[in-house]
Amino acid sequence: MLDIKFIRDNVELVRESLKKRNSDFDFEGFLALDEKRRRFIKEIDLLREEQNKTNSQVSALLKAKKNPKEKIEEVKAVSRKVSEIEAEFRKVKDEFGNQLLNIPNVPHSSVPVEANKVVRSQGKLRKFKFKPVNHIDIAQHLDIIDFKRSSKVAGSNFSLFKGAGARINRALINFMLDLHTKKHGYTEVFPPFLVNRASMTTTGQLPKFEEDMYKLKHDDYFLIPTAEVPVTNVYRDEVLDEKQLPVCFASYTACFRRESGSYGKDTRGLVRVHQFDKVELVKFVKPQDSYKELDKLLADACKVIELLEIPYRVAVLSTQEMSFAAAKCYDIEIYAPGIDKWLEVASCSNFGDFQARRGNIRYKDKKTGKNAFLHTLNGSGVALARLIVSIIENYQEKDGSITIPKVLRGYLDGKRRITK
Repeated sequence: MLDIKFIRDNVELVRESLKKRNSDFDFEGFLALDEKRRRFIKEIDLLREEQNKTNSQVSALLKAKKNPKEKIEEVKAVSRKVSEIEAEFRKVKDEFGNQLLNIPNVPHSSVPVEANKVVRSQGKLRKFKFKPVNHIDIAQHLDIIDFKRSSKVAGSNFSLFKGAGARINRALINFMLDLHTKKHGYTEVFPPFLVNRASMTTTGQLPKFEEDMYKLKHDDYFLIPTAEVPVTNVYRDEVLDEKQLPVCFASYTACFRRESGSYGKDTRGLVRVHQFDKVELVKFVKPQDSYKELDKLLADACKVIELLEIPYRVAVLSTQEMSFAAAKCYDIEIYAPGIDKWLEVASCSNFGDFQARRGNIRYKDKKTGKNAFLHTLNGSGVALARLIVSIIENYQEKDGSITIPKVLRGYLDGKRRITK
């Protein structure tokens, strides 16, 4: 959420930001609503001042043993007027609050406007001596993912890992958690997979994207689209000591996405699914350190791909591709030769104080002694469904087997290959 004072002081900047994001938000209507709200506040303050003054006059008349009836009628009239205006003001105030929550974050000045920009590539694409097969055919041949039965159990765009497939999924989770906690300095947390409305509002999914979320019918709870939601809300409505910062959490959760719409061939296999596993990285940092911490966060996520020896590239997202809450975001994409596509497996974002304002997450500044909003960051470290696509397709062999990446073999009892 943007600070209303910041908006008033930087009207042109916010207006330009909305234009760069190709947002349909009615900014002029919002400014008019803010002005109306301020007029109501001023009018109510003046009426309350008149009310207090008249009450004092009534007290003075009573003390002087004079008839205060006329002044009492004046007090009643002012009170009725205050009640009427306050009723109108509440409607304006509620609408103002709702609209404020629907204004996206202002992109950092370094974010490109027209298109995503690839800033780094690493690793060479494998030169196959045979035509690479897609992950669906390989998985079915090895009987490690059962797409047919997962559709029977849940529906389309779900997956059922079996045998070595389930083990490599678990190995990847453990590998990433070990890497981030033992090497990168994160503290592991295991949060709820259901969250309340306040948590979804803090991170920016609500109110704007409620229709895209899985919501329980009888309770006001949501299935998490990412661990970013529960982990960011760990410190909602709290004040941290500056000595605690940065706080860095790593979290494994299942993630649930409606992924509404048609995506053609992406509706088959693991490229676009409703449920997937992910290790998420979340940081709470001092404002002056947030972009340095974003670079570290990106490096930590990239290390996962490097150790798995998969070709990847990093792109800084344009203003139109970036998420609603982000000020700057990098995507990590890995190559899948069987489907001949680059797949996004991680987004690393700096939200500035956007989420912290929505969730009232602050720290005590030791220099000023005052409470200030900290900055939040998050990044996938990384998402598994598409990572498994890339591993299967990059490590496939001519006989239909899969070579297991070296870094994972210790998690699989030294096993080197998955065979039929």
